[in-house]
Amino acid sequence: MSEERPVGPVDGARVPRFAGPATFARLPRRDEVGAVDIGVVGVPFDSGVSYRPGARFGPAAVREGSRLLRPYHPGLDVAPFDVRQVADCGDIACNPFDIPEALAAVEAGAGELMDAGARLVTIGGDHTIALALLRAVTARRGPVALLHFDAHLDTWDTYFGAPTTHGTPFRRAFEENLLDTGHLAHVGIRGPLYGKSDLVDDLRMGFGIVSAMDVQDRGVPEVVAGLRERVGDAPLYISVDIDVLDPAHAPGTGTPEAGGLTSRELLAILRGLRDCDIVGADVVEVAPAYDHAEITAIAASHVAYDLISIMA
Repeated sequence: MSEERPVGPVDGARVPRFAGPATFARLPRRDEVGAVDIGVVGVPFDSGVSYRPGARFGPAAVREGSRLLRPYHPGLDVAPFDVRQVADCGDIACNPFDIPEALAAVEAGAGELMDAGARLVTIGGDHTIALALLRAVTARRGPVALLHFDAHLDTWDTYFGAPTTHGTPFRRAFEENLLDTGHLAHVGIRGPLYGKSDLVDDLRMGFGIVSAMDVQDRGVPEVVAGLRERVGDAPLYISVDIDVLDPAHAPGTGTPEAGGLTSRELLAILRGLRDCDIVGADVVEVAPAYDHAEITAIAASHVAYDLISIMA
C-alpha cells in the first residue's frame, strides 16, 4: 500500500454525478497520484470475437456506467478508496488487426503497472485478453488459481483454425503452464456445446464446473464454500465474462445465453471470496451497442467495484 493518503474520487455532493471526469467511478487518473495500489485499466480490443463485435467500446461504457458508484461499500464494510490508492490507469492501446501483437502489448502494459506495485482490475474488451493478463500475472507470481465466471468454457482449441480467440484463452493458459491446475473452476456455465468431448477436455485441464443451474439448486452459500475449498490459499485470478449473467441482466454482450445468473447472485458469490488472495481480475465482453439503458455497463461497473472492494 502507498504511504501517502489516498486521493479519492470526485465528491458527488459537490459535482453532480453526470458531470466531472469520465474515469472509472470518477477516480483520479494514474498521473494525478503517486503510487497506485489498485489500478483500473481498460483494454478496448475485440478482434477475437466469434459472434457479435463491439466489446472494444466496453471500457468507455463501463466507465460511464460507474458514475453512480459511491465510496463506501456496506456489504463488505469497506471504503476502498480511503484505504487503498485506486486510480484509473487509462487504456492499453493495442493493434486491432494482429492478435498476437495485441496480446503482447496488453501483457507489456499490464506488466508495467504491476511492476509499479498495482493489482489490476481490467475492463475489456473481449475474453482473448485474459491470456495476456495471465501471462503478466504469472510472470510475477507463478501459476495462479483461476475462477472463471462465464456462460462458456473458453477452453476450446481453435476456431476456424485460429488458436487465439475469445473462446480459447484458458486452453492456451493451461498449455503455457500459467494455471495452478489443482485450483481451477468455471462458474455459470450453460447452453449447448459442440460435443461431450468439450467437457472431457476441460476436465483433463483440471477445471471443475459450477453450472448456472448448480447455483440455483445449491444456493450461493454452498457454491461459495465449494469455490473457497477449491481455491484454498493459492494466489487467485478472477475472470468475469459479463455473459455469465442472464441476458435479462446483461443484454449488451457478444454471445448471450439464456438461463444465466442474476447480478445479485454474481455479486454475492464474489463477496464470499473476500478473504482470498486475489492477485488480479478482469471484467470483459461488454458490448454496449446491444445494451439497453446501460443495464450491462452498470452491472459490469458494480462487478468491478466489488472486485476492487474485495482487494481493498
